[in-house]
Amino acid sequence: MTNMSLFEVNATSLIEHLSILTDLRQPWKIDHKLTDILLLMICAVIGGAESWEEIEDFGNAREDWLKTLGSFDEGIPSHDTIARVVSTVSPKVFQKCFANWMQDCHAATRGAVVAIDGKVARSSYDKSRDRDPIHMVSAFCTANNVVLGQVKTDTKSNEITAIPELLKLLEIKGCIVTIDAMGCQRAIAEQIVDKEADYLLAVKGNQPKLHAAFQDHFSMGSILGGSFDSSYETKEKNRGRQEHRIHVVSDIFDEFVNFSFDWKGMKTLGAVIAFRQVGETLQNLEDVSVRYYISSAELTAEQLAVSVRSHWAIENSLHYVLDVAMGEDACRIRRDDSAEVLAGFRHIALNLLKNEKTFKGGIKRKMKKAALSTHYMNTILAGVPLLSNID
Repeated sequence: MTNMSLFEVNATSLIEHLSILTDLRQPWKIDHKLTDILLLMICAVIGGAESWEEIEDFGNAREDWLKTLGSFDEGIPSHDTIARVVSTVSPKVFQKCFANWMQDCHAATRGAVVAIDGKVARSSYDKSRDRDPIHMVSAFCTANNVVLGQVKTDTKSNEITAIPELLKLLEIKGCIVTIDAMGCQRAIAEQIVDKEADYLLAVKGNQPKLHAAFQDHFSMGSILGGSFDSSYETKEKNRGRQEHRIHVVSDIFDEFVNFSFDWKGMKTLGAVIAFRQVGETLQNLEDVSVRYYISSAELTAEQLAVSVRSHWAIENSLHYVLDVAMGEDACRIRRDDSAEVLAGFRHIALNLLKNEKTFKGGIKRKMKKAALSTHYMNTILAGVPLLSNID
């Protein structure tokens, strides 16, 4: 692993990537270019718009400025037009465009932690049409806090099928891909290794034999008793609570040799004990947990600690921000595939907002400032130049 910056931003054109999207409207009925609508979507979501009406409102308020970036020959489209056009965009092609854009923007360096996890947009549930809420599985670069790609699955159980589709979109050579127990599957591990990356997978009851072997040979007693050569401890205090974590790793030993034939490239076994307590005495312990991991990378206990900790950044730096700053969980847009495509626009906006470093405020403040100031919006967009007047 490395302490270097894991990704370097390079100038590219987002709209140029999105321009390969097919416009399904009849040519003689087109008043507003698809690229203009896509540009409006990007800017409006950066500015905090959460509904079709708010996207139209943003466009009307910033029409003169938008014309410096696109054509908008017929003015700003109505919210009905925006909804209808965005609903016809192919999510799979959109996902491919997004992943290609991020590959052009960022160059991975060895040891980058790419966390993969899923999130439900709860208000996308449509009872009248018997449609489940959309479940997006995202790949997140934990060093720079940017989304590298995403795909949709209908239910939590289908993450097993969604993750391989997501991995196909990504350039992850040299990275460490971290996934929770849902993604602890032999085929997924093999796919990651075949892409010249390493995996770090959490092991739970969905792999019963492997999990039982960990319980036998990585018991709490053996971890606390110093049975492992490589160990690393962390202690944190927050609002009167303390958390003490002990991390241990081991090479593959006799009892795990047979498993190493099933899990391609497996080199490291790891375990983490976490103690949470209130106050200063062990009598006030709230929770004790033991978690197990397998990895194709040769990790020290400290490197395991850093990678495991990095994985959970996807919850705080992506999922939490999408809900609190961008209102994803409350968004009721659900027409055709629009909820999935809009989720992609939020990821685009979030990446651009996080890439902007001149203003030190949080994402919510950046969004409000961008809505108020076209100068600041231009600063955000400058990280990825937008082509104007694309035919």
